[in-house]
Amino acid sequence: MPKSLPGASISFPMLGGFTINPPSSFSLGPLTIHWYGVIIATGFLLAVLYCAKRAPEFGMTADDVFNVILLGVPLAIICARIYYVAFEWDSYKDDLLSVLYIWEGGLGMYGVIFGAVLATVIYCAKKKLNFPAFLDMVCFGFLIGQFVGRWGNFMNREAFGYETDIFCRMVLTTPSGVQYAVHPTFLYESLWNFTGFILMHLWSKKHRTFDGEMILTYFAWYGCGRMFIEGLRTDSLMIGNTGIRVSQLVSFILLLASLSIILYNRLKRHPDPANMFVNRRRAAMAGAVEIVGTGDGDAEKAAEEPEKPGEDEKDPGEERGGEGHG
Repeated sequence: MPKSLPGASISFPMLGGFTINPPSSFSLGPLTIHWYGVIIATGFLLAVLYCAKRAPEFGMTADDVFNVILLGVPLAIICARIYYVAFEWDSYKDDLLSVLYIWEGGLGMYGVIFGAVLATVIYCAKKKLNFPAFLDMVCFGFLIGQFVGRWGNFMNREAFGYETDIFCRMVLTTPSGVQYAVHPTFLYESLWNFTGFILMHLWSKKHRTFDGEMILTYFAWYGCGRMFIEGLRTDSLMIGNTGIRVSQLVSFILLLASLSIILYNRLKRHPDPANMFVNRRRAAMAGAVEIVGTGDGDAEKAAEEPEKPGEDEKDPGEERGGEGHG
């Protein structure tokens, strides 16, 4: 079956056959604006606002979030395109210029993540910030962008799964009347990431114990969901002719590696939350304030007390008395 069905109407039998046929774009004067882009931009904006709000809880500032975005967005797009083209090379090898046509689609989610992580590495190295702690904050932005952005696939009638008769199936009816009842994999992934966001948000408020714990949790959570959902999709990138789906393999590796590191830290190292970057930074700032405050207090005390003669100075009266005895 086709990888996308533009113009198809959408219905859900579990909702009583509720049908919708939303346009994939709309006009604003001479401009044609695609809903996919609007939804992606909305998810991006929400992710930035959330991370900027919580930045102090990870030892960062809102400015750190805004600054890393300036580097992260272009890197994420470049890496996402490279990731996609690398596994769809046959579609581009005869027209290399088409590699640049990103507006026609073809961006890999894991490429986006890699680009964002690379930007974070560069920024943290330059600003001498804790890299794992920064990623702990950024991963929430990943989840927000993903659970919102997947609805762009809904508007484009793409990223759906194999045909099925499952109760939660989505029925796509083409303009010519052909129907496909498929797995709404965009919806599965959106709900999975939304659930992960809620759980990780609550956990990070009170139970985070070491820098890097949340990004590892994200990799484990997202990897687990994507590994199963990817198996239902019809548009997966494959590793050559092996029949192995790229995203499933990457997801499995991330899941296994992340869980291993989390369990090792929790069960063997028993990390002390006081050693997290944000707590060390707060302790250092509190110590600096205390030292400055003590200095000011001593200065005030010295100003209030009368000056006393030093050990090497003599009282004028004693000098006069000494002269009289002589």
